[in-house]
Amino acid sequence: MDFNLDETQTDLRELAVDLLGGEVTQARLEAHEKGDAPYDAALWRSLAQAGLLGVCLPEEAGGAGLGPVEMAVVLREIGAHVAPVPAEQSLVAAQVITRYGSREQREALAPLADGEISLAVAPSEPGRVFGDLGEFGAPPLTTAREDGAGWVLDGAKGTTPYAAQAARILVPAATATGGGLFLVDPAEADLRPAPTSTGEPAATLTLKGTPGEPVGAPDGTASGGLRRLALAGNIAVTSGVLAGALALTTEYIRTRKQFGRALAEFQAVTVQIADVYIAGRALDVAVWSGAWRLAEGADEEAETDLAVGALTATDQALRALYTCQHLHGGIGVDVTYPLHRYFAWGKHHAHLLGGVEARLDTIGALVRC
Repeated sequence: MDFNLDETQTDLRELAVDLLGGEVTQARLEAHEKGDAPYDAALWRSLAQAGLLGVCLPEEAGGAGLGPVEMAVVLREIGAHVAPVPAEQSLVAAQVITRYGSREQREALAPLADGEISLAVAPSEPGRVFGDLGEFGAPPLTTAREDGAGWVLDGAKGTTPYAAQAARILVPAATATGGGLFLVDPAEADLRPAPTSTGEPAATLTLKGTPGEPVGAPDGTASGGLRRLALAGNIAVTSGVLAGALALTTEYIRTRKQFGRALAEFQAVTVQIADVYIAGRALDVAVWSGAWRLAEGADEEAETDLAVGALTATDQALRALYTCQHLHGGIGVDVTYPLHRYFAWGKHHAHLLGGVEARLDTIGALVRC
């Protein structure tokens, strides 16, 4: 594959960089963190007006109909600017509905393109993580059964960012014929707030006879697609987070002087910042390769790339963020300093992935398959 972005993807990236660079300022982030709004609604509307939310939506919803690579382009810049909006969850959900949903479900995404709603995804369960297995491919513990003309769900879901703010939540559940995927109204579920290292709102879900609208056939296809696209979204954001932290740290060591010399002139510092760069490049390869394979319909091959990317996000990338903090000295752990946001986002996404051992289990299961 060609790891270079094509013209459309490059234009999309430049648009995202320009918009986020202009709007996600230090002052605005601080103001948001001091307030009680779940996300920056004005920024969310700006993303919609620029077409960055609609670009990955189907044409039936007024979108451009682009795919996983373009989703990764946008989400990487969301991570690079630590933008406090529910873009990751919404764009992943939109991609899943675009691929597996009915025409009516695709058309219902139109308010997302306008920035009027957000969506959420709930692939994890207490004690388990999506894609985490020694038991690769095992059905969810949450179950779904037909009840009259519809479906109802029973079970529990783990930390789900922006669950209470979402118009609908995508929930995988086991059915009598395999794995199903359902749209759930958060007002119909028991939501309990869950803390996150980023300060973003999140909740756990308890489902007791909760109505669900099926997305695709209950044969595991749609729920498998959610797992892969959620992994792609997670590692794309993490890639951006690491890129943003690297840029901040590179500027710091270039301008900070010690013993009359810039920190970047010390060999020990250059070796460490090089390690951060290498970790970022390794994660980028997995992001673009996995997203490209998903776009090409090569889901089985994408599994391996995404598994490697998830391991990198929980291991090398997280250690690289520690290195960035170390190179900043004492200021690196100051929660009022911008680097702290990148570290918090990196930790949050590693937590959602279940950590290193969970990712190694997934790779081991893939090898056995």
